[in-house]
Amino acid sequence: MKFSKLQATGNDFILVDARTAEAEWSELARAMCDRHFGAGADGLTLVQNSTIADLKMRLFNSDGSEAEVSGNGLRCFAKYAIEKGLTGKRSSQAGQRARSLSIETLSGVRRVKAHMSGNKVTRADVNMGLPRFQLEQIPVKVGSDIIPILDYSLVIDGKKLILSLLSMGNPHAVSFLSEPVADFPLADIGPKVERHPVFPQRTNFEVARVLSRGKVEARVWERGVGETLACGSGASAIAVAAQLLDYVDEQVDIILAGGTLTVSWDRVGNVLLAGPVEEIFTGEWLEGKS
Repeated sequence: MKFSKLQATGNDFILVDARTAEAEWSELARAMCDRHFGAGADGLTLVQNSTIADLKMRLFNSDGSEAEVSGNGLRCFAKYAIEKGLTGKRSSQAGQRARSLSIETLSGVRRVKAHMSGNKVTRADVNMGLPRFQLEQIPVKVGSDIIPILDYSLVIDGKKLILSLLSMGNPHAVSFLSEPVADFPLADIGPKVERHPVFPQRTNFEVARVLSRGKVEARVWERGVGETLACGSGASAIAVAAQLLDYVDEQVDIILAGGTLTVSWDRVGNVLLAGPVEEIFTGEWLEGKS
């Protein structure tokens, strides 16, 4: 099986053209994403046919669980699909500086604008849709009548966290810190927040520190993966929460270990996510490895 590995600000994915393929995808994701015995990645992304969009994306985390959506995953998906000629738009959009792609996900259709240099995608911008704040939409089990929840208190190992809770098509819990994010014990606290009983479908957990009205530094513990160098939906959640708390302006740079993502939101419409994307290598997965 042929595959490509792509990364977007260090968030890396294995891409497979699965339009005519069938496999035990969860098992294959665990095998291929293993960083010692596999190709190594945060997730396995499948390109499939869609009846409501140009193509359909399915994303399996490195632990084999299926994710609803991924901002960086969408950006990698767009580069892979366009450059491999899987969109059916090669002839009609050839030579353009930007190309658009609609992608079906478990959380709805997302649209990507791919910036071209020749026939290569160098940058991709994703319309992440509207942020969601209703308890059943996140989902989260808390007794609150106040929406959005921007100050939920959770105590983990004696450490009090103040969380902003929202969904970007997948659940997020954002904690703003006064100290550098590098000092936060994310490896210890992250998995306990992810699997806390208050989150029935687990959650992504972000810690962030506001540097200015236009810059925020952050680290992300991704549900089903662990700490990642970047997370597109996580960056979007951080920007939305920071705006609602009046920490930042409408456009903000989220500085992560793998690079910087730019998020724009006007507090009314869809969240827009932008950043670079590149292919790392291509290869073949040998039969019988999974």
